[in-house]
Amino acid sequence: MALLIIGGLILDDFEVPSQVSFGGEQKLTIHTLIGGTRVIDAMGRDDSAVRWRGIFSGNDAGTRARLLDAMRVAGAPVSLSWDQFCYTVIIHSLSMEFQSPWWIPYDISCTVVLDQAQGVIDYAPDLSAAIASDLSSASMYYDVSSSIAATSVSDALTEGNADYTAASGALAEAAQAINAGIESSELDLGSTNLAALVSASGSLAQLCAARGYVERSINNLNSAGT
Repeated sequence: MALLIIGGLILDDFEVPSQVSFGGEQKLTIHTLIGGTRVIDAMGRDDSAVRWRGIFSGNDAGTRARLLDAMRVAGAPVSLSWDQFCYTVIIHSLSMEFQSPWWIPYDISCTVVLDQAQGVIDYAPDLSAAIASDLSSASMYYDVSSSIAATSVSDALTEGNADYTAASGALAEAAQAINAGIESSELDLGSTNLAALVSASGSLAQLCAARGYVERSINNLNSAGT
């Protein structure tokens, strides 16, 4: 199994699962007409929980188990990544069995907030509305008011004019500031203090979530200009 990281906690040895369950459904509205003909409307993705199990082992098993449980208690979005997959999630459930100070099996289920690796998979014909929606979501995690103002003017999606240039610049500045914040939070993950670790993990997750929305806004703005 590839390296798995959740909220800055790098899983190691027996903590690493042999498999991770993920996927989901496509929400469908099905209209059955006379004669059995069906008209089906695809309403969008509905991600299943990301689930796996492992075992905390060794001298620091208890400390690492407490750190993961602290993320559950906080209820804040955290980053989750393995191989080419990268999500922002909230820990929905965490079950642990204390068998000894150095052997603690666990079972975890995470609710997906954002698929950070999806890029611009969700194509929206109205790119202006898509950008506005993504920046509104980003604002829950980071102050992107300047980007919202710059992209909401009437000609912001028309390449070659001043409004488009201003919108592009505002998004680039927001992305740069978020990336700087992520780098700072990653440095704080080196702390040996449990409370500081949880705080840094929460900050990192929120910044990663904001980055996902801002980067998709940048991609949609670029698409509007082509």
